Amino acid sequence: MRLRDLTLANRVWLSPMCQYSADEHGAPTDWHLAHYGARAAGGVGMVMVECTAVAPDMRTTVGDLGLWSERQVEAHRRLADVIRSVGSVPAVQLGIAGRKSSHGVPWDNTGTRHPVSPADGGWQPIAPSPLPFSGLAKPRTMTAEDIDRVLGDVERSARNAHRAGYEILGLQGANGYLFHQFFSPLANERTDAWGGDLEGRLRFPLAVVAAMRAGWPENKPLVIRTPVTDLLDAGATVDDAEELVAGMAERGVDLVDINSGALVPEAPRPSQPLENTRFAARLRRLGVLTATSGSVTDARQLHEAIPDSVDALFIGRAMLRDPYWALRARGGRPTDTWPKQYHRAF
Repeated sequence: MRLRDLTLANRVWLSPMCQYSADEHGAPTDWHLAHYGARAAGGVGMVMVECTAVAPDMRTTVGDLGLWSERQVEAHRRLADVIRSVGSVPAVQLGIAGRKSSHGVPWDNTGTRHPVSPADGGWQPIAPSPLPFSGLAKPRTMTAEDIDRVLGDVERSARNAHRAGYEILGLQGANGYLFHQFFSPLANERTDAWGGDLEGRLRFPLAVVAAMRAGWPENKPLVIRTPVTDLLDAGATVDDAEELVAGMAERGVDLVDINSGALVPEAPRPSQPLENTRFAARLRRLGVLTATSGSVTDARQLHEAIPDSVDALFIGRAMLRDPYWALRARGGRPTDTWPKQYHRAF
């Protein structure tokens, strides 16, 4: 598969899944080298490293990776080199959390639905409007200066991702994070130029894409995880998403990773494998490639979806359970597909 100047060996990719295991400086650790290295050796065409914050207050937890400091760049360079050296394409997904910020990690006593206060090592979330997500802290409404600062953070992190050696740059634009918050009328109640009608609500997401492209080389691809519908009355619709994707394509986005729901806890969640592929045909007409993820566990599902419904699939939980899932999905003789170091096992 071609993305700009890049050729990927296949269309089965590792979905970005947070490990919440950064060091105290927000940098990748040996855990990330082992985790991503195993999956890179496991046959995926691309390894998309987990949601990586553009600034300290854009993290979801203190365990999130970041790309705002030189120390982080150096650690990410080591991680990108490992992914590349064992046979996959290194990619990284930038994160701008907004109101879904400053919460606990999944396995501690607080968890992802409970806020961590500034007194306990957290921070004040910011968002387009002062509407909290679930039980998290009420965010402060972003000022024009806040918006400019975050856009600058995005551009800086894009430059840092390039310096670290990543070959594809992504963004978590869905699942209720800041990009999605500005896009949806359920989270954006602004009456200034950054809210109101669809044109106003698109202004920040499209500015984010422009900032990413400004910091990212022209020959390298951009991939955006994109909200297609909120799956709720009065929320963002597929028609809205068409306007968003058209604008992103004009600004240099190559592929959209289709997502739906998840802006608010009460939104229904797609529960069937490949459910989001139903939106791909409308988006493909806008000149972008498409991918999606969600509940894919069987190799037969790959053939159902690629390339007739979508151009590629991100695989998540199945690869948490088995780093060699993609190799198993290929079938055939293992000695034709598995790394030579493992041939004696067959």
